[in-house]
Amino acid sequence: MRLVPRGRGLRDPNLRDRLYELLEHDPLAYSAGSRFIKIIIGVIVLDVVAMILASVPDLDARFGALFSGVTIVSIIVFALEYAARLWTVAGHTPRKGSALADRFSYAFSALGIIDLMAFLPAGIALATGRHATLAALGVLPFFKLIRYSPAMRSLLAAVHAERRALIGCVVILTGVVLTFASLLYAIERDVQPSKLGTIPDAMWWAIVTLGTVGYGDVVPVTALGKFVSVFAIISGFAMIALPVAIISTAFAEELKRRDFVVTWGMLARVPLFSHLSASEIADVMRLLRARTIEQGEVLVRRGDAASSMYFITAGEVEIALPSQQVRLADGTFFGEIALLHKTKRSGTVTATRKTRLLLLDAQDFHALIARMPTLAAHVHETARARLEETGDLAAAELAQAEREGTDR
Repeated sequence: MRLVPRGRGLRDPNLRDRLYELLEHDPLAYSAGSRFIKIIIGVIVLDVVAMILASVPDLDARFGALFSGVTIVSIIVFALEYAARLWTVAGHTPRKGSALADRFSYAFSALGIIDLMAFLPAGIALATGRHATLAALGVLPFFKLIRYSPAMRSLLAAVHAERRALIGCVVILTGVVLTFASLLYAIERDVQPSKLGTIPDAMWWAIVTLGTVGYGDVVPVTALGKFVSVFAIISGFAMIALPVAIISTAFAEELKRRDFVVTWGMLARVPLFSHLSASEIADVMRLLRARTIEQGEVLVRRGDAASSMYFITAGEVEIALPSQQVRLADGTFFGEIALLHKTKRSGTVTATRKTRLLLLDAQDFHALIARMPTLAAHVHETARARLEETGDLAAAELAQAEREGTDR
């Protein structure tokens, strides 16, 4: 794949846009962007594994040159990726500011800092020969996976959304630690002056106890001190459960929000729904189910009962009819004629590449067009237009329906 057309260079205005799409777009598996993501993830994994194994003296003595080579290649790859992102981000930010402002915005963003830290500290440590420091920095490239992991991004978004509640938990935890530390200090300072003779010493006991770790290096010996410890242990369970409940709830909400945005974006790619209002799209979204089929996978077979209507949001399918083969790509839909006439499938549908679909069940389809006259008119208009085209799937399905009606 050649990114730079012949006779053009870095000044080509389209090059930056194409490279930005390659770096930032969330592509399907068959695209160049997906292959690029796999390469970056592979380099991250190799770099982290090499750093871990390099900390083992025997392995470092035998494969030290290999580990160093992997580190150097990783630094170069991450540096080039960072430079490419810094260059292509100009003109692609929501603020629509100057190129310099866009690049500063990326450089000081969370992902920009992660991209920079993935190679800069390791490069400095490698240049200065501080191999122990280099091994300690080996975990930094791992955080680049945040960019490519929707789950990790959702978790960070959940933590950020509930940051005020989590800060409140920290304040409460600090108050509980101080309370129990002060109580045990007052009770046991004369009995165990070396372990609980100061409030900071007692705070160590309180933190370990509230965290339910229980190292056993500091324990109360008086009856009153043990009584206080019981309440500290019980309070520790609450201190753990509180932030966990907040984060888990926020994480679940973030996943729902992400799925909503993804489904909304998929619907926007289907021209059939382009004229609907936001409330109508939200109504449709509750009925649709997302599905992804791999290249070569058969979606429906000739003779199957028509149970769903399909919308292609990304990818391509091939429909094998008795007389010919038809290909449908992004934004198209099929299966509506079979549902309207309640007939069986007249062709076998196979994905020619990885394809994302939205499915509308037959019962929901009839209910939807019954309460949305505009959408129903659009579906019928599309069906009539397809009937005028020779060899279309809709025409074949209708012909089959007519034959079955005559047989009955």
